[in-house]
Amino acid sequence: MWTIIRSIEKITRFFGFVGAWIVVVLICAMVYEVLSRYLFRSPTFWAYEIGYMLMGASFMFGIAFALQMRRHIRVDFLYDSLSPKKQALIDIIGYLFFLLPMVVWTTWGLWGYFYDAYKVGEVSGESAWNPIIWPFRFTFVVGFALLAIQTVAEILKCILIFKGEEIPEPEEVETRI
Repeated sequence: MWTIIRSIEKITRFFGFVGAWIVVVLICAMVYEVLSRYLFRSPTFWAYEIGYMLMGASFMFGIAFALQMRRHIRVDFLYDSLSPKKQALIDIIGYLFFLLPMVVWTTWGLWGYFYDAYKVGEVSGESAWNPIIWPFRFTFVVGFALLAIQTVAEILKCILIFKGEEIPEPEEVETRI
């Protein structure tokens, strides 16, 4: 099971880092827009759309990583006082009956949303730039698919806890650039 868990978490972590680097690109684009707009009086026609697309992609690539790092919001005043096996029971119920079905259903729906845009070459209609929208919509599919497979990894960890194994805390991420 550890081989599967580690493989999934490696993919999740990679996309988490991609999402983090997208923020750097977003910052550069927004700084360029501000300088162009206020220093040179020549605003860009693409800044709004690049902003929401990059921020959305970053968020989508980060949701599974947040689950892996145990950083999603949780009401833990009671949870933290429970034994690891009781915590795993709560987690597995939540993952199997709530999170995984919802994420799989949403991923399936987002695939259709992406594919329809791809099929007709849909454009955003938000600015003069008017880019094709399917690459942005594909990040939603990828993000939710990553969340689904990371949920599977979390379920496998719960099973290991039931078997008496100790699950290490997630490895902290170096945040310096």
